[in-house]
Amino acid sequence: MLTRACLGLLLLLPPYAWSQGDTNGTEAAASPGDEIPMRTPPPVSGQAYSTAFASETQSNTLRTGLTVSTTYSNNVVGGDNPVSSAYYSIWPTLALDANTTRLHWILNYSPGFTFYQRVSARNQSDQTVALNFQYRLSSHVTASLQDSFQKTSNPFNQPNPLSATPVSGSAPAPTLAVIAPAADQIQNAANAQITYQFSANGMAGLSGTFTDLRYPNPAEAPGLYDSSSTGGSAFYSRRLSEKYSVGVSYQYMDMLAYQAGGHSSTQTQTQTVFLFLTAYLKPTLSLSLSGGPQHSDATQPPLPPSRSWSTMAMASLGWQGQRTSLAASYSQMVTSGGGLAGGYHSNMANVSGRWQLSRTWTVGLAAGYQLYKALTPAFLGSTSGGHTVSGTASVQHPLGQHLTMQAGYTRIQQSYEGIAAISATPGTNQEFVSISYQFARPLKR
Repeated sequence: MLTRACLGLLLLLPPYAWSQGDTNGTEAAASPGDEIPMRTPPPVSGQAYSTAFASETQSNTLRTGLTVSTTYSNNVVGGDNPVSSAYYSIWPTLALDANTTRLHWILNYSPGFTFYQRVSARNQSDQTVALNFQYRLSSHVTASLQDSFQKTSNPFNQPNPLSATPVSGSAPAPTLAVIAPAADQIQNAANAQITYQFSANGMAGLSGTFTDLRYPNPAEAPGLYDSSSTGGSAFYSRRLSEKYSVGVSYQYMDMLAYQAGGHSSTQTQTQTVFLFLTAYLKPTLSLSLSGGPQHSDATQPPLPPSRSWSTMAMASLGWQGQRTSLAASYSQMVTSGGGLAGGYHSNMANVSGRWQLSRTWTVGLAAGYQLYKALTPAFLGSTSGGHTVSGTASVQHPLGQHLTMQAGYTRIQQSYEGIAAISATPGTNQEFVSISYQFARPLKR
């Protein structure tokens, strides 16, 4: 998947990017108007907001660690006879943040091993990898690539459960709609982008996205579908002042849902044109609003296609302070995939935040709400829709210079007609306690 994203980025590079490349490590002096480079506005950046405190955003560091957690869940096997059990997880972690004049890349890797107390057949190994890569081809052209991969049977079972609900200011790609409590799943999401600041206050960009969701054992996820999506977008942004930017973007998405055996079941294509406004109220506080028309075209041969017009709307906020961080977003749009077959009108809201109450106590909260209404109720496999509500609350306390304890609670409540994977057990509760050892050292430039 990462290879596909890299190739897509290379195809998006316009000829001027190479013509402006600096082969000897020096650049021409910038004009006074170019001294303050433009930031890519959140509605078109394709990146999630960071919930790290300002003091935690140090670059050129290598972090290693180990997290050991104990969790109690009232639903570890799913099906008609839910089983409650404690389980234990071990997470080695590796995080690398390297930053130079031109290059900034971040790598996070966490393999996991989980052992169930009552249901040893559910013992598993997980994989979580995330890459964020940015490279300045010249003083005006920047290329970026983000790729995340996760193999798990429980998206909330990871070293930091708060990160299970990422918040983005951009139009969300098809996300996991139904959370099967005991189904192995493999997710991959990639985004490649190139931006060109052609004047002191003007910027344009191109990007490509790819997502993939697989259920390796369909018997564990009855009623759910494998899915994938590809898309591309272009934007133009204009800086009105130091605090305000406006722009326009066009986005195309092609979303597929697959039946067992890999045969295509439904295809949903959307085309969206939207205007956006971003206000940088403070250097670490931004508010973005977006909206525009969206055309959707859903097909499932031999049934007649379903075509419609609707409104896409988004709002997002990101705040990264010294002792408080907050990210929130809302979107209304047509989407597909994420385990469901067919096209759906969706409303999604996510919030994630952390507050340092004192020098030794930090609390965190992450919550998400997704509402789906069927755009194609006549399609085979399509449901009338449903909703998912999830939330995690936690508290952190250091036990020493390198040791941290975290305790928290996760609740997942879902309601979807005709999805056997969750029909008997729509609600899941988890209580967890973890101890993490973290060691960091600076990298030599």
